[in-house]
Amino acid sequence: MPSMSAGERALHFFAGPLVRSVYRVCALGVEHLPQGGFLLLPNHITWVDAIVLQIACPRPIRYIIDQEFYCKPILQPFVRLVRCIPIDTRHSRSAVRAATEKIAEGEIVCLFPEGQLERAGTLLRLQRGYELIAHHANAPVVPVWLDRLWGSIFSFQGGRFFTKWPKEIPYRVTVAFGKPLEPKAAEIATVREELLKLGEFCYSRRPSLDRHLAEACVQGLKRRPFSTAVIDGIDHSELSRAKLLGAAAALSRFLRKEFSDERIAIVLPASKGSMVANLAVALAGKVPVDLNFTAGRAANESACESANLRVAISATRFMERVKDFPWPDHVLKLDEMMPQMKRQIIFWWTLSILLPARLLAHLLQIPKKGGHDEALLLFTSGSSGEPKGVVLSHRNIAGNVSQFRDLLDAKKDDVILASLPFFHSFGSTVTLWYPLVEGVRIVTYPNPLEVAKNAALVEKYKLTLLLATPTFLRGYLRKAEPDQLRSLRLVITGAEKLPLDLAKAFEERFEQRVLEGYGLTETAPVVSVNLPEPQPTKPGEQVQPSSRLGSVGKMAPGIAAEIREPETDRKLSLHETGMLWLRGPNIFEGYLNDPERTADVLRDGWFKTGDIGRFDEDGFLYIEGRLSRFSKIGGEMVPHEVIEQKIIDLLELSGKDERIIAIVGVTDEAKGEAVVLLSAIDVDLAQLRDKLRDAGVPNLWIPKRIQSVESIPVLASGKLDLKKCQELANEK
Repeated sequence: MPSMSAGERALHFFAGPLVRSVYRVCALGVEHLPQGGFLLLPNHITWVDAIVLQIACPRPIRYIIDQEFYCKPILQPFVRLVRCIPIDTRHSRSAVRAATEKIAEGEIVCLFPEGQLERAGTLLRLQRGYELIAHHANAPVVPVWLDRLWGSIFSFQGGRFFTKWPKEIPYRVTVAFGKPLEPKAAEIATVREELLKLGEFCYSRRPSLDRHLAEACVQGLKRRPFSTAVIDGIDHSELSRAKLLGAAAALSRFLRKEFSDERIAIVLPASKGSMVANLAVALAGKVPVDLNFTAGRAANESACESANLRVAISATRFMERVKDFPWPDHVLKLDEMMPQMKRQIIFWWTLSILLPARLLAHLLQIPKKGGHDEALLLFTSGSSGEPKGVVLSHRNIAGNVSQFRDLLDAKKDDVILASLPFFHSFGSTVTLWYPLVEGVRIVTYPNPLEVAKNAALVEKYKLTLLLATPTFLRGYLRKAEPDQLRSLRLVITGAEKLPLDLAKAFEERFEQRVLEGYGLTETAPVVSVNLPEPQPTKPGEQVQPSSRLGSVGKMAPGIAAEIREPETDRKLSLHETGMLWLRGPNIFEGYLNDPERTADVLRDGWFKTGDIGRFDEDGFLYIEGRLSRFSKIGGEMVPHEVIEQKIIDLLELSGKDERIIAIVGVTDEAKGEAVVLLSAIDVDLAQLRDKLRDAGVPNLWIPKRIQSVESIPVLASGKLDLKKCQELANEK
């Protein structure tokens, strides 16, 4: 095995201690490194990746670097000393030959397969050059992941290099070496999959994920305690961070003293009071359960029974509006309680200003660690059956808040419109816990359907982030003026598929691009999101893509993915279409009191999403639809959403405010299953069949019959109510 030259040894002797004083590197998987020569493939985040990687590796590494950097006078003495291999992408044969020779001599050769630094903290397209080296050298390929360097002063986090303060000194970095891949097996999709798995492995080891949610909120609210935390969109009253913490702390002491219950229900829309209630329950060491007051009495009775909810927090005026709700034994009305607690609020408000965060958390008896303990309980919308209780741990929420923070890269002046209800997972994590932990200001409004009032709040408070579902966005087209939304920096949509006609119409009217994301209640919920394209820093510069039409964006950091065959679970390539499985710190702990359904979707840390998807070479995720929205006809998977879009286009139904058609699968004696069109308008089946055939739609996809309905059933979130649609389709 080749040894270091005298120059390399001198460089390591003098530079090693200096670098180690700045970076505290934890190396994992060193035992995976082969004895002889091999090709090393890391992700590329900062200018100092090579230095950090060499600290982690027990053997010298020969780096392949761009000819332009190799020839820079300031770098040349060092790159020659460590015997880097220059490469000209237009004439790469000599570099491939040199790398092959070094590997044959038993050396480690490292190539950064992305070919450039990441500008958004997510893995870029892998360039195919490494495959040539692996093929010619016939040597193992070892993927390696450098974690936590995103955010360091040498990364592009925040849109700039160098000009930011280090988060800590020494800066902790994890480097994880993967298991060697045979050169024939190391194709693009496999290497990307292995890198993402190493990224998830590193991310899940971060100590910050084990924090108790309440402790993370105290830390967040203690930063700039006099800044506004929340503005109530109804009465325009404000709460500073310190006052919000003081009010919640006072209420938490009462809850801790008076009730031994593990969980406490919260029945309130998005509001200042709902924020106080959720935070208070968390500070009391209990589990907040925001109930879906739009779901109907039966669903909420089931939720209260399964979660053993005996105490609820609400408000008098709201209780008068929610007539048929199964209120538990004890209902605490905030409008009556909070005025009586004025002294306690002032006391804790004062302490929240004066005391350091750790001492305040100690006085509030907040555990130091939350880990896998239950932090939240959310009930699914029940689009395909009865609502399920989704148990989210402290790690889940801390992990997803951290992941969303890395994706969003919020600015100091960002303000979020919080109109999604907190019983909705998107509303819970992104507009409640994320602002509390990260210190982002929000403006609340209790009803996302009152678009005119929401638009007025955007205009009045110069809001920058709008988070909505496609159903709610349609209202803005009708009731909002273009000038009202000028301040928005990001419009992100989730919960259901974004129709392309809606995205186009919204962008034309408001000059705001709608960016689609993807998530599930079980993933806490953010998995991926499209982001605005970065602006070139100089004319002609190629920017890294951050969004792609038709996709749901790139995955958040710390999430690994597999694509498997839906029926057999056989593993497929990431670039093939199949069942999407995910693993990461944001994956839920299981369904409440339902081990059977939990075992069906959670296996060895992997979560079966129920969605059919694929990835492209740039890492953008495409969701083809829910498995429940496919029919198996004649051995072929028939996608309901694709058929719906075809019918909408052919019948010129785009631009409607409400759903007027839906495709449903029903049992068929001849072919096992057939598709039925639910329609709230008159449609001639014969004419529709002719149009579909003329458009090249396969016969198996053409509806067998049309079922006329008064309206298409949808849930409060705007999602299709699949259970009720199925019932309507089965009616003869």
